[in-house]
Amino acid sequence: MKVKEIISITEKQWPVQQAEDFDNVGLLCGNPEREVSGILVCHDALEEVVDEAIEKGCNLIICFHPIIFSGLKSLTGRNYVERSVIKALENKIAIYAIHTALDNDLFGVNYRIGKELGLENMRILMPKQKQLSYLTVYVPAENANELEQAIFDAGAGHIGFYDQCRFKTEGEGSFRPLEGANPKIGNVATREYVEEAQLSFVFESYKKNKILAAMRAAHPYEEVAYQVYNLDNDNQYEGLGQYGELKEEMNAEAFLNLVKEKFALKVIRHSNMLDKKIKRIGVLGGSGASGIKAAIGAGCDIYLSGDFKYHDFFMAENRIILADIGHFESEQFVVQQLYEFFSEKFTKFAVLKTNIKTNPVNYFL
Repeated sequence: MKVKEIISITEKQWPVQQAEDFDNVGLLCGNPEREVSGILVCHDALEEVVDEAIEKGCNLIICFHPIIFSGLKSLTGRNYVERSVIKALENKIAIYAIHTALDNDLFGVNYRIGKELGLENMRILMPKQKQLSYLTVYVPAENANELEQAIFDAGAGHIGFYDQCRFKTEGEGSFRPLEGANPKIGNVATREYVEEAQLSFVFESYKKNKILAAMRAAHPYEEVAYQVYNLDNDNQYEGLGQYGELKEEMNAEAFLNLVKEKFALKVIRHSNMLDKKIKRIGVLGGSGASGIKAAIGAGCDIYLSGDFKYHDFFMAENRIILADIGHFESEQFVVQQLYEFFSEKFTKFAVLKTNIKTNPVNYFL
């Protein structure tokens, strides 16, 4: 298989459009036309990881964090980013980054954290906003089924765990073809009356062009009457962070000991311990200070994430316990997640996990 074929399958699972706007996901370097000899999955595509890929005969590195985050104005090897990219290019190795496309996925980074902690009834903590659109199209009633199927096939009407969702009403449409028209029904200069169906669908906004192209191709009319609206609805199935409940409530100290055990931690930074039982847990892998208010708003008893600054801990205001378990530590299950997906999807060549620890933070105990 070629690199571009691997990417196509990957992006059906984790579309790049669900990543955050600030992020740099997708193919970072390499030839998409090159045949894949093997895949190495890792957290960070550092120079030593590229060396590992060379040694193991893998010419595609799938990484979580993008090694190229901001623009590169030169490639001279003066820093760790440039050295890694140069070595990859010199050895014909492609690097593909997933990052917040996986963070925002309903079954992504934060879902895995919650499952490791035994959480139930998990929901998105910060649903993505202004990501949904609404299509209404009018079609002769006799062509409605064919048209709606084409629109479904293009990705519309898929809401969470349901697909083929649409609303249909029927009524009378009218039009008068003008000079130069080539009408499917009726004659120029004569007003026509047709029994029509109005079909309405919700869809993720990034699918708009594909859906409209499918609609036009399947529609019998020369001129298609339709409207597209942007919705303010939150997308409850996509976004950063998640929260859920423990089967049985615990006291704070017991829960933090559970976290230390599950994440193999020696230390946890936290806000004031509260004299309350822990039941609802919020989690956000990586840098999660942006989710503190959302965790409080969701009624979480404790919020686990990483990279909290000094003043972030004041935001707890004795309403919630904030627990900083470390950036890498909170994302530590990512490589296994990626390995499970790619090793199941691709069996004709090796899919390997890196043996290199790329966490730049160390603790002196």
